[in-house]
Amino acid sequence: MIHVCSLARLEETVTRTGARRVVSLVNFGTPMRLPPTVSHDDHLFLAMNDIVDVMPGLTPPGHDHVTTLFEWVAGWDQAEPLVIHCYAGISRSTAAAYATVCALNPAVDEEALAQALRARAPSATPNARLVAIADEILGRGGRMTRAVAAIGRGADAFEGTPFELPLDLAPEPGRSPS
Repeated sequence: MIHVCSLARLEETVTRTGARRVVSLVNFGTPMRLPPTVSHDDHLFLAMNDIVDVMPGLTPPGHDHVTTLFEWVAGWDQAEPLVIHCYAGISRSTAAAYATVCALNPAVDEEALAQALRARAPSATPNARLVAIADEILGRGGRMTRAVAAIGRGADAFEGTPFELPLDLAPEPGRSPS
């Protein structure tokens, strides 16, 4: 199970879920402290700004970020939950959770997963750049990008409510793994 939250709710979410592995997607230099139950070896820090277009002085999500995420989650045994967070728990973390499920479950239907994401997180607005890069790397032919675009912008919020996203959504009938 993947749990998604904001930085402010990180320790609470780790404690509540019993997670021992954490992915952080925040701006470089953002002050943060890992919960004491998470070792540095079980933490992936991906420094990026929550932007879609390249802007001077800011770090957009890139291929290296997504490749690193996929390599790191491939080593997760899934015995315990994983927590993915960004600053607000709305954009980078929801995109990373969506992409992670697609990477770990090649048969998952992108639209069904996007709809499940929306149902669980009304404020989710997955970072479109991060999703598009993941779509390309996974060879999903634009299906991830279209599915996330179809759910649209989430409800206005300063901070997302923590939610969980299962890895085992059933594939579309008759669809084989990509």
